[in-house]
Order: sequence, then C-alpha cells, then structure tokens
Amino acid sequence: MKCDICGKSSQFGHNVSHSKRHTNRRWVPNIHPATVTINGQLKRLNLCTRCLRTQHKVMKAA
Repeated sequence: MKCDICGKSSQFGHNVSHSKRHTNRRWVPNIHPATVTINGQLKRLNLCTRCLRTQHKVMKAA
C-alpha cells in the first residue's frame, strides 16, 4: 500500500541472522483508511500515521 498524501510505500531490505545469512524482507508503512475533508468534500484516503497526525493537527487548529 501507499500513502495518498506523501507517497510513502514499502521498503526492501534483508534480515541478517547471527551466522550472517541474508534473507529478503519488506518494511511496510503503517497505512490506515481515513475520511478527510478536501475543498469541502469528504474523500476516503489511505494515509500513513504521520500524515494522519498532521491532518488531525490541522483540523484542531482550524
């Protein structure tokens, strides 16, 4: 999945065991569906938690 605001998506890397054996793995961002008001219209977006917190702060300040 991908964040609709910042574009954050999964990253690739390796697990490294004690014997230094490398196996593939992915780091997946914490994505949640959220309903956001954009230009007076409600839109359903997939947001990472950082963008979700930022949206909450913007709404709180307004």
